[in-house]
Amino acid sequence: MSNIAVYPGSFDPVTNGHLDIIKRAARIFDRVYVAVLTNSAKTPMFTVEERMDFIRRTVAPYSNVEVDSFSGLLVDYMEQKKANVIIKGLRAVSDFEYEFQMALMNHKLSREVETLFMMTSGRYSYLSSSIVKEVARHGGNLSDLVPDILADEILHRARESK
Repeated sequence: MSNIAVYPGSFDPVTNGHLDIIKRAARIFDRVYVAVLTNSAKTPMFTVEERMDFIRRTVAPYSNVEVDSFSGLLVDYMEQKKANVIIKGLRAVSDFEYEFQMALMNHKLSREVETLFMMTSGRYSYLSSSIVKEVARHGGNLSDLVPDILADEILHRARESK
C-alpha cells in the first residue's frame, strides 16, 4: 500500500504554522497532497489559484509534496489520489473537538481513511490565517507569521481589501 497523505485546508493564506505541518508530514509520507478546499460558503481573501501558487512557492524544496485543489467530499478526493491518511494540524485543545468529529465522519464514509493529528509547533500555536489577515489589514509586521516570500503580497492584498 502506498504511503500517501492529504493535508486539506483553506490556506487563506498559508502560514508558517501550515508550513511546519507540511514539512513534518513530508518527512513521514512518500507523497503529501496539500489540498486547497474550494468552499463556496466562504469569501476568501485570495483565489484558489493564488493560494495554490503561494503554497507551491513555499514547498518547492520538497519533491514529495504536491499542491492541488478539491471541492466536495474529502474522502472522494482521497480515493482519487489513492491516499489513506488525512493530516490535520492542531493548535490547541479547542481545535480537537471539531477535527475529531470530522475524523469520525470521514472514517465512517471510508473505512480505508485514517486521520493523523499533528500538533503544531509551540511557536505557531497562536497562529491562524484569520489572525494573519487581521494583522495585515492593519499594516502589521508579518515576519515569523508567513513565509517571507509571501509577506509583501499578503500586505498588499489586505490594504486593497480594506
